[in-house]
Amino acid sequence: MWQCGGMTAPESHPTRLERFTTDGGAEVAVLTFAHGPLNLFDQAMFDAVIADVATLTENPPRAVLLRAEGKVNSAGVDVHVFDGLDPEQGAELWRQLFAQICHPLEALPCPVIYAAHGLTLTAAFEISLACDIILAAPKAKFGLVETVVGLTPSMGGPQRLAERAGSGRARELVMTGDLYDAVTLHSWGVVNAVHDDVDAAARALATRLADGPTRAHDATKQIVAAWRSGGIAHADSVTPGVSGALFATDDLRGAVRSFLDVGPGKAVYSGK
Repeated sequence: MWQCGGMTAPESHPTRLERFTTDGGAEVAVLTFAHGPLNLFDQAMFDAVIADVATLTENPPRAVLLRAEGKVNSAGVDVHVFDGLDPEQGAELWRQLFAQICHPLEALPCPVIYAAHGLTLTAAFEISLACDIILAAPKAKFGLVETVVGLTPSMGGPQRLAERAGSGRARELVMTGDLYDAVTLHSWGVVNAVHDDVDAAARALATRLADGPTRAHDATKQIVAAWRSGGIAHADSVTPGVSGALFATDDLRGAVRSFLDVGPGKAVYSGK
């Protein structure tokens, strides 16, 4: 839903970026959308998310969780953001959002999880598609409804939907502008799992992944990114170097030694 509404009061910050440490000593960052009852993406919200992503890039944790508070994850974008833009200004807006939100999120050297507990539209949905894993509550609904203002999703939604669900499903979801429930998108491969208590499930998964071999998770992301950009042959070409570098890490060396000494599943990882 593209909303036409006013800006939030200056004293209200649109997001919260918090960090906690797991029992295993790993740091997890939690980025929460907290921008009023609709979590609208107005300029203040975009600016806050850009700043938070920059902070995560400068000081990466070992896992990131994106979530929202309130009834909805986001009811969309405040249309004032687009009012009066000419073609070059519109193109520059999307260039900036790719460069400052979507691409840096995808490049973080750790697992990134998105938790959708309610309605997740337009920019929020596209941000979720830039994450590694999407979890959703049964009542969550998703939509790219840009057609209501004569626009197509331009933060990477169509192409990332096509990657997860196929090009036919991507065209359907975008062209109809319909809302799709979590169970349907799980069956399409867009949502990874559906949980009654999605916030608890997402925090548990973030904790589990943060306590794991972070450098290996980053290597997995690099190999998948190579496949996304150039197919299997390109991914095959980068895998030896990316995977080979793991043999210099404390985590691999320690986990191999732990496996040989006491069996599988007992290694403790430091992220180094």
